[in-house]
Amino acid sequence: MNKQRFFLFVPLFIFAVLIVLFWRGLSLNPNDMPSALLNKPVPAFELPVLPAPENPQGLVSANHEMLKGRVSLLNVWATWCTTCRQEHEFLNKLKAQGILIYGINYKDNTDDAQRWLAELHNPYVFSVTDEDGRLGLNLGVFGAPETYVLDKQGVIRYKHIGDVNVQVWEKTIKPIVDNLQ
Repeated sequence: MNKQRFFLFVPLFIFAVLIVLFWRGLSLNPNDMPSALLNKPVPAFELPVLPAPENPQGLVSANHEMLKGRVSLLNVWATWCTTCRQEHEFLNKLKAQGILIYGINYKDNTDDAQRWLAELHNPYVFSVTDEDGRLGLNLGVFGAPETYVLDKQGVIRYKHIGDVNVQVWEKTIKPIVDNLQ
């Protein structure tokens, strides 16, 4: 008889444990996901550069060595990403302030990306096309947008998941950039 009562409470116990685990999971901030590449150089790559409207010939290809020399941002974006569209205007404002931003056009259509830059302006020094997502995979990209802060040696010092906006820039990214200057 005691065994039967015990088994009646097992589902209740399992339910209580699941509630605690779900509550804990929902309280986590997804932007706090650490990057395995923090304090490591940007992975080696050589990818075609997306021709920009203001410079249609531009670079034929770019590689990781070209990210060295100045503190900069590396922004993962795509035309299919609605949050990227919201972020884009602020990236243009950062460019106007002299912030260097390199782009990774992630798993996107090149023609769509060129139209996007023509329509919304180009905040990037250059943007490589990562059509197959290999560079994104090597960077540990979860999705677009994501932004990495690079030091003068091309080492990743910070990763931000989500859009860069005034609040994120002022409270988080700008202090890191200023410290690295």
